[in-house]
Order: sequence, then structure tokens, then C-alpha cells
Amino acid sequence: MRNPLRYRVWYTARQKIVTTVVTGALVITSGWYVISRLTTPENRQCVPGVERPQGSDECIGVSGSGYDFGGAKLTDVAAAIGRENAGLKPGTYVTVALLLPLTATDDSTATKMRRELQGAFAAQYRANHLSNDQVPKIRLVLANTGKNNLHWRPAVDRLKTMTGAPDRLRAVSGVATSSAAVKSAVKELTAAHIAVVGTTITADDIANGPKGDPFPGLARVSPTNRDEARALAQFGKVEADKALLVQDTRTGDNYTDTLRAAFATLVRGTRYEPQLFTSPKDPTDEGTTANTFQQITHLICDTDAETVFFAGRHTQLRQFINALGDRGCQNRAFTVLTGDEGSYLGGDKKLDRSALLRKVTVRYASLAHPDAWAAGKGGAAVRTGGSAADYRSFLDLLEVVGKKPAGPIGPTGYADLTDGQLVIAHDAMATAVHAIRQATPKSKELPQPADVGEQWPRVKASLRVSGASGWICLDNHGNPYNKAVPVVELVPSGQGTVSQRFVAIAWPEGKPPAQNCLPPSSAP
Repeated sequence: MRNPLRYRVWYTARQKIVTTVVTGALVITSGWYVISRLTTPENRQCVPGVERPQGSDECIGVSGSGYDFGGAKLTDVAAAIGRENAGLKPGTYVTVALLLPLTATDDSTATKMRRELQGAFAAQYRANHLSNDQVPKIRLVLANTGKNNLHWRPAVDRLKTMTGAPDRLRAVSGVATSSAAVKSAVKELTAAHIAVVGTTITADDIANGPKGDPFPGLARVSPTNRDEARALAQFGKVEADKALLVQDTRTGDNYTDTLRAAFATLVRGTRYEPQLFTSPKDPTDEGTTANTFQQITHLICDTDAETVFFAGRHTQLRQFINALGDRGCQNRAFTVLTGDEGSYLGGDKKLDRSALLRKVTVRYASLAHPDAWAAGKGGAAVRTGGSAADYRSFLDLLEVVGKKPAGPIGPTGYADLTDGQLVIAHDAMATAVHAIRQATPKSKELPQPADVGEQWPRVKASLRVSGASGWICLDNHGNPYNKAVPVVELVPSGQGTVSQRFVAIAWPEGKPPAQNCLPPSSAP
């Protein structure tokens, strides 16, 4: 039997000592942990060269290692880029960066990002493996500006430090959104003497011209909104008194601002004032604009208009088409004409396909289309401005990069080419490579940074880029002259889907360019 006195004296005292020691140790350890947490900076790195800015969970920065920035749609093609880069010998290459909102959350933009990377990688692979060993070799890196390009500054700041060894950055492509943020990014890059090649930027005010070159070293492979509108007008022969304009009043969006101005010129003489709506600050948000469009379609029925020019982004365009399909005047036919944002609707699951069966025709100025230059299609009869052979060469290239050892890079079938994004991204990268190699002096293997942007005035005539989207002949300000504009129509197809049907090639100048593809002295 235990001695109660011994238990109370010995064990109680021992327990007190043990408890005191343990408690003290816990206090010291906890205090040390708290101090360490307070004094040690949080590790916000995602991978080398990429980190999460304060207040954001997006991984922003520059990487060429195969990192996909958390985007499942980018995994295959990012890995292919990483493998290609890893095989390059130091000192033999220059770097081209793709500046894009790679962590965009809406499905349409995420798909666009994948196609931008696929097209650029295809051109990188051709430059490194299928160009008769021309130099320098091309390294491709991904520069993420975040959703809506809100984090463009840290990405651009990083790129500006990469012009020296070992990166030797010589050009930036991608640059795919006509927005204020992208305009600022282009301004910063070109001010640092870094050449920029825009893929799908079409805003007239992110461009150089006769009135000045605010972006020295900028080139574009897509027509401006003004040229898209001119091409549509030449194609459609629209009667102004039977047309009206539906326009976004939100300012600061370079795409809608300049498209609105271009369309306003086309409907000059109309009897109807523009119908107005205001999109959300983030134009990919649904907002309440669907309610506004329901009212606008009532007012359109009160006119005798037959053609509607739509100046707005793709989310609002889809809402408008859905509302127009449900209009009261079902007996009347309407044609909706818009810019290249219409290309997003081919994969938009919220588009009411039945609206296209209710006398609503939707046509848009596309940047490229697989049928534009295909044999037996409308483009095959055109002798200048592009060729079926150039497009066939592009398809053959996709066959190579789409499988091992170069690929896989994700889907690149016919349906994946109809929005034109992959095609135009390839042509932009090809244009960057062309300028880099044209700028490379005979005595050296690497050009100086500023020399690349100085090549744009000489990308014409026999020095043009024979792109998959058509000829790229640049004027003295880096803008494509009389670039082919495929007119594409949204057509309902089987199983509740919609296809993007090629209608015809339209030309800003009203006819294809001459064989020499030299912009006239009066070209803007």
C-alpha cells in the first residue's frame, strides 16, 4: 500500500518541477517561433523569377523553365517550351518573351493564352530546327502580367533587366490585349529600347503613325480597328441610313474606344442615335448589362435598321446577341457586325445558339481563319496578300510540334484554329525572329537590343513575312499595310454548338495588295 504522505510530498513536488520545466520550454519555443515569424520575410516565391506580390495570390514574373503559372491549360505547351529552352547552348541564343495575362480566370481568356503559347512555340521550334541553322537560336520565356494585366509593372521591370547576359532579351511578343495596362507596358518596354511585336492588339492608339511614334520599336501583325472597320465596310456595302451603332460608354478600354470611333465613321448619315450601355470595370464580368440589352433590342425593333455595328467586348457581345434573339420583332432580319472579339464566341457556352436561327446573322473581322487560304476556299483565288502554300507549311509545322519529341502542346485541330489566335501568335513570333536575324551583323551572332526595332520599316516587299494569316508588310511605323481580314460568321451546328464559318477575305484598301507589297507614300 502506498504511503499517502510520501505520495503528496514526493510526487506532487516532482510533478511541479516537471510541469514548470515543460511549461517554460513551451513558452520559450513559442516565443522564439513568433519572433522568427515576425522577423523573417515571408517566402512568396512560386519558382525562380516568379513570386506572389503583396496582397495577391497570383504568381507574377518571368520563367522559361516550363512553369505553367498554375494554369492547367498551359501545362503541356509550357513544358514543351521548357524542354526546347533546356537544349539551347549558352551564348548561342537570344530571348523573346511572351507578355500575357497567363493567370486569367475566365475560360475564354485561358483558352486564348494556351493558343498564344502554342503559336509562339511553333515559330520558336521552326526557327531553331527548320531554318537551315540560321543564328541566333531563340529562347522563349513567359512573362505573366496577371488577371486583366493588373500586375504588368513587376513583369515589365523584370524584362527590362534581361537585355544583358545570360538572357539577352531582344524582343517581347504576346501583348494581346488592347487595354490601358498593356499600353503602359508597351510604353515602358519601347522606352527601354526593347522591340515589341503585338499579336492581337488592334486599338488604333497603341500604334505609331504619321502624327508621331510614341512607341518606337513597336510592330503589330494584326490590322487596327480602323482597318478592320474599313474592311468590313468594303465587304458589306452597308447603307448608313439602315444601320445603327450599339456602343460601350466605359472609357479607358483602348479596344472599345477605337472600335467605337471607327464604327461611328461607318454609320455617318444614319437617322438613329447610338444605343448606349456601360460594361463593368472588368469586362469579363456579367454585371447587369443583359438587362440593358433587353431594353435596347426593344428600341432597335422600333427602327427600320438592318445592320447593327457593335462596339464592345465579347461578354457584352454575347449578352446582346442573346437578347436580340429574343426580340419582339422576330419577323425582321438583322446583321450584327463587330471586331475581332467576336472570335471568342465560338467557344462561349453561354451563347444562345438558337438566336442565330432567328434571323440574326453575326459576322466579325477575324485576325485569321484556317479556311482563308485553304485550297478550294475563298482565299485560294487571291493571288497576293497570302497563299495556300504558306498556310500548308504552318499546318505541317503543327504536325511536328504536336507530338514527341517536340510536343505534346495541347489541341491544335481545325476547331482550335478557327478563332485565329494560334495562327496570329505564330505570325507575331515569326516576325520577331525575322527582325532579330535581319538585325544580326555578319561579324557577330547576336544583335544589339535597339537594332531589332529598327528593322520594322524594312519588313515589306521581298523582305515581308509570309505568315499563315497572310502577308505581313509593315509600313514605316510598324503597322501592317492592307492586311488580309477574314470575315467570319457564327453558324449554329449540331449538338447545340456553334461554328465559326469563313465567309470571304476583305481588304482595308478594298482590294488585295500589289505583288511587291510596298505601302504607298500616303499610307497612314
